[in-house]
Formats: sequence, C-alpha cells, structure tokens
Amino acid sequence: MPRNLEHEIIGVFAAGKDLTLATLRPDGSPQATTVSYASDGLSLFFGCGEGSQKARNLARDDRVSLTINLPYVDWSQIRGASVFGRARRLTSAKDADRFAGLFLAKFPEIAQYVATGDAGLAMFEITPEVVSLLDYRQGFGHHTLARIIQAGGRARVEQVAEPA
Repeated sequence: MPRNLEHEIIGVFAAGKDLTLATLRPDGSPQATTVSYASDGLSLFFGCGEGSQKARNLARDDRVSLTINLPYVDWSQIRGASVFGRARRLTSAKDADRFAGLFLAKFPEIAQYVATGDAGLAMFEITPEVVSLLDYRQGFGHHTLARIIQAGGRARVEQVAEPA
C-alpha cells in the first residue's frame, strides 16, 4: 500500500467537524441528518436528544452510513470519507467523561452550553467497518476502499481491491 491508509482515514476523521448520518426508520427508509462529531483514532462520537428520531432508530438498528466532507477551494482538493459502521450508545460514566473530553477539546465553545450530567443527551460511538476514502488530489474521483477489522480490542485497516 503506497500510503499509510489508517493514518489517512484518521486524518480525515480528525479534520472534519460535521458528518451526515443515515439511520434506518421503523419502515426501513433512511433518515439522513447532520451532526457535529469528535473522533478518537478510528472511532467517531456524536450526541443527540435521547428522544430524537436518530436515537430511536439506533435503539432498533445499530447500522449507520455517514459521510464526512472536508472544506475545499476547488474540485482538485476534494477530500472526505463515506463510512458504513455500527453505533453503540454510551452509558457508563467513564464513556461520558471520554465523550465530554473529546468534544470540549474539538469544540471549546460548547463549554458555555454544556451542563454536566445533562440527562437529555444520548451519546454514541460509531465503529467503522467499511471506509471509502475520497481524495481528488490524486485525480478526479479517486477513492480507496478499506475494511476496518476489529480483533482483540484493536482495529486493523485493510485496503480492499475493487473489481475492475
């Protein structure tokens, strides 16, 4: 592999601020919404109202698709990611502390809005399984497909050869 693909994916995850998240409604139709997020390595984190449609969708089906688009000046600089993964609701105090730390580090301006122990917030961690990394700097429409393999508490990134 010519580049360190894991490093490239983590870089895109870290550089973005918002992602478009698709969950599945009760009838199976997709619902796409934009949420701010934080990342830690290959894990993505977001919050929403605990009674929101997103939270209800995820309580029923943990599968998600999402896109992250980085800012660009012209098309030759387009970068981003399209991700399939699974979302897990965070409920422990340790997870809540990690979540708060990641968000406050990325978005320090939210400190004035955040009430400690806000019971109305549902916090989620997304574990990616498939990532399509888009990078037009390498040519129009260039993308690299990868699988994220979870084994023994560690994630491993493997490039997937696409059919010709």
